[in-house]
Amino acid sequence: MKKIFFIFLISLSIVFHGCIIYDEVSYTIKLSSQKNGIATIKFKDIKSDAIGNKEFEEDKTALLDYMLKSDDFLISMKEEGKDITSRNLFVNPSDNKLNGEVVYKFENINNVEGIVFQDGYYFLTLELKDSILTTNGQVVYSDDHKRIIWDNSINELTFTMKTDVSAKSARSFIPFMNK
Repeated sequence: MKKIFFIFLISLSIVFHGCIIYDEVSYTIKLSSQKNGIATIKFKDIKSDAIGNKEFEEDKTALLDYMLKSDDFLISMKEEGKDITSRNLFVNPSDNKLNGEVVYKFENINNVEGIVFQDGYYFLTLELKDSILTTNGQVVYSDDHKRIIWDNSINELTFTMKTDVSAKSARSFIPFMNK
């Protein structure tokens, strides 16, 4: 199963057998200088695609206890160059879907999903099958990948992507939010 961008979930998928999935991910990266700033990541419709109860419990613990509440998670992310300043899960009242938001400071733009700054341009290289819904950069295609490119006059890099995850039997975390 493909996980686009959510490093937090990718690292957990190695440890846990289920998978935490989401429908869309949006990035807003506000640059303070050429290489540092603050990243805000928003996730829409977070669920688990775990089939068994044990795997679902692992996903629930990973999301609601580890990622949302644990200091160990903050330490782990800081070691990756992401100093988390806030993390939140909330239910959108208009569609009753679980959404999340993570905000972190970074000192090196490469720590933001591998975005590279080179020769006056920022770029993010993606697979051809990755679905870019919106961006304030320019999307350039080649035979084997695509890139979002921003020039260094842009102080806020934004993009939203739709995941290719389709879990018909995905399970909601919402009933467990306040427990």
